[in-house]
Amino acid sequence: MKNSTEYKMTHKKDFGHEKIEILYEDQWIVVINKPSGILSCPYPGSHSRTAQSVLEEIMRKKGTLNSRHKPYVVHRLDRDTSGVMMFALTETAQKVIMDTWHQMVTERLYRAMAENPAKAAPLPDSGLIDAPLAFNAYNVGFVPKAGDKPGRAAGKHEESVYEKHLGGKGSKQEFKTVPARTHYKVITRGKAYTLFELSLDTGKKNQIRAHLASKGYPLAGDENFRAKSDPFVRLCLHARTLEFDHPYTEEHMKFEVPEPAEWNDFVLSEKSAKVAQWLKPDAGSSHHRQNDERVRSDSGNTTRMTGKQKNHMDFIQKGKNHGR
Repeated sequence: MKNSTEYKMTHKKDFGHEKIEILYEDQWIVVINKPSGILSCPYPGSHSRTAQSVLEEIMRKKGTLNSRHKPYVVHRLDRDTSGVMMFALTETAQKVIMDTWHQMVTERLYRAMAENPAKAAPLPDSGLIDAPLAFNAYNVGFVPKAGDKPGRAAGKHEESVYEKHLGGKGSKQEFKTVPARTHYKVITRGKAYTLFELSLDTGKKNQIRAHLASKGYPLAGDENFRAKSDPFVRLCLHARTLEFDHPYTEEHMKFEVPEPAEWNDFVLSEKSAKVAQWLKPDAGSSHHRQNDERVRSDSGNTTRMTGKQKNHMDFIQKGKNHGR
């Protein structure tokens, strides 16, 4: 279990009991506000509560749930991302929405509060991050650096999941990449943090988190991408706006749930980044520098790492070196 998860278990008030808010519902679709900390939908082998299962519970209590009228997934938000999300309510509606998603959805906007880079130059006030993504052994997206090479997965199941993201064989094996483009605009700049608004040309897994981290801006509360602070005991990423043409009525609809006002206030407060409580005492920058050197030699010739060395690595690096 990640250190940040253990910390949330004791410090996040609604951990494991998150509630969803229904923003709109008709016979074809339902739009909700998903809280941070709950999966959008189940994945193979998982028995965790999800936004989908909570929605099913609500519909069951109202007497509207049956085998043909229930929530069907049309898109996802990461577990720790909050915000506006849509489900289809029939299998036919699911197919219609997924087949026409890029035509029917006219705007999706996110807000993110990120730590400012310690060394890299600040990003301009607006722009496009066009950087392909690779995926590690934990299926976490990241922007690969020159010379990054895959490790080998430890188990048979992990191998099959991992290898679909790899190309080549043996010493020539490399990460496959997928195109990823993120438009960003700075909303507020502070001494230690920046509040961004973002929209996606491509909706890849972990895209916003990976893209901003690659520019030196890890999202606050994001242990996977080396954040050093967690001021709100959550990942500071929120799906603020979903705007679309209704797939059946053709009515233009817009749903907007603002991110917590505390984010902007916190950026303006000019507070320095406070080290996250879930970081181990010895997980400072010196260890990150050591990890960088290990990743640069991330090839089949790398010597096997000890458990202690692996514990000093971040989640992305562990995934790249998985099984060594």
